[in-house]
Amino acid sequence: MRLDFIRPLYERRGPYASVYFGAYTGTEREAHWRGVRDPLEDEADKATLEALEEESQRPAPGRAMFGTHGDVVLSEALPRAPHELARCSPLPHVTPMLMMRGENVPHLRVIVDHAGAELTVFGGGSPRRAVVAAADWPLQKTAQGGWSQKRYERAVDEAWEKNAVAVAREIDEQVRRIGAELILVAGEPKSRSYLLHHLGTKSADRVMMVEHGSRNNHGQFEEDVERALDQWLDRRRAELLERHQEMSGPAGMARVAQALREGRVHAVLTPGELPNPIWIGEGGTQLSTDPNELQRWGVGEPVKERADAALARAAAMTDAELWFSDAVKDVAAVLRY
Repeated sequence: MRLDFIRPLYERRGPYASVYFGAYTGTEREAHWRGVRDPLEDEADKATLEALEEESQRPAPGRAMFGTHGDVVLSEALPRAPHELARCSPLPHVTPMLMMRGENVPHLRVIVDHAGAELTVFGGGSPRRAVVAAADWPLQKTAQGGWSQKRYERAVDEAWEKNAVAVAREIDEQVRRIGAELILVAGEPKSRSYLLHHLGTKSADRVMMVEHGSRNNHGQFEEDVERALDQWLDRRRAELLERHQEMSGPAGMARVAQALREGRVHAVLTPGELPNPIWIGEGGTQLSTDPNELQRWGVGEPVKERADAALARAAAMTDAELWFSDAVKDVAAVLRY
């Protein structure tokens, strides 16, 4: 998973109040909020607690919130109620949120037909849906016969292809804009063929066809898409693990921390939460299992922090990916070079 969306957290100095809260109403909500607020009273300032309380009232099955110095810097709606917790620490406690969020793959969902396509963009913000078309006539072939039959059929084919060209251009633009990893396409076979022919190389390499889908029936299409995304993620995880093994990449906190400090990490592989302490400085890549090592790097007063919080910050600030995997027993890294 790419961590661009949490980077603003590290542009503000802590300490951070991190709160995971469920959906409650009325007196139940007040009681739960008091239970969350009480552990923070001695460490978080009043303005931050008030901002977090106000944010907690936004509707969602659950919410992760991170605040400091009177502001909620990041608030993420969760797909289900989280295990409630509240803590104050030098860095935001983002790992539970990341694990619930899952790998968020920038991708496009495309249902293409003779009239154009319905295209939904997932990445760079909330999902955005658009209808793309270039020609609206003639789109239907007939068996009327006569001397003009072939000319009419050729005009229909040209209209279909013209619409496919418009869809291909929009897909190429969105791939460039959001860095889409995957383009999931369903729809009319002839229009899919035209679309593939006109896509740029970068886009064409990312296309995965799914079996079902029309503009009038999204149910089976969405199921196919979710299944395809899960398969892609499983393959991606396996590829990263294979690269780590082939390159004898660093494993264990000390070696991975060193590689992150050097900016050499392409992806961090982690089994989940890592509560063991590590030492950090104010800089995004200042982390080590040895405080003396940080001092040699110029950190005056290293402080203790959870290892997973420090890893998330270092990955986000060096544009490294973070992947959760049951196949690793300790943190590991896939190197860029």
